[in-house]
Amino acid sequence: MVLTPELLISAYIQGIFPMAGENGEIYWYDPDPRAVLPLDTFHIPRSLRRAVRRQDYEVRRDTAFSDVMRACAAPAPGREDTWISDDIISAYEELAQLGFAHSMEIWRGSRLVGGLYGVTVNGLFAGESMFARERDTSKIALVHLVAHLRRQGFLLLDIQFMTEHLHRFGAVEITRQEYKQALALALKKPARF
Repeated sequence: MVLTPELLISAYIQGIFPMAGENGEIYWYDPDPRAVLPLDTFHIPRSLRRAVRRQDYEVRRDTAFSDVMRACAAPAPGREDTWISDDIISAYEELAQLGFAHSMEIWRGSRLVGGLYGVTVNGLFAGESMFARERDTSKIALVHLVAHLRRQGFLLLDIQFMTEHLHRFGAVEITRQEYKQALALALKKPARF
């Protein structure tokens, strides 16, 4: 199956997203429950607040989308395999060129040290993956993403599956029906990344 931008956008507006299996085959997901990160109740742990305030880094958006994706796909301790295949990378690079996929990046000098990427459709930001090459840099990217989404008028930050890491920020699980209702509202809300 070829992942075209049209197919991907059609999937996201239905609440469905792709992941590649170990064999590279694309599988489609519509989890129930669905994990979301409410923008209005986002919680920043105290220890992370200090790291964010230090500002010994630079935050950029959409300057190294492909590099962020490849860093997210790279093996890491406890995660030797990835669902981000070459086909997924190519498809999302096309989405980025069309203005539907975005990255939030943390730079220290000329080094990309952390970041995340996701897909936007109107008031929806579907978070796909994040990475850190230095302590807390993926979390710092998330803090800056949430602040940016709030400023831009986004309504829904979809994180797909609950993790302990994201639960600390206030992530919650909602039913598929609740997700579809929130998605419908977000899709009606014009917002630009």
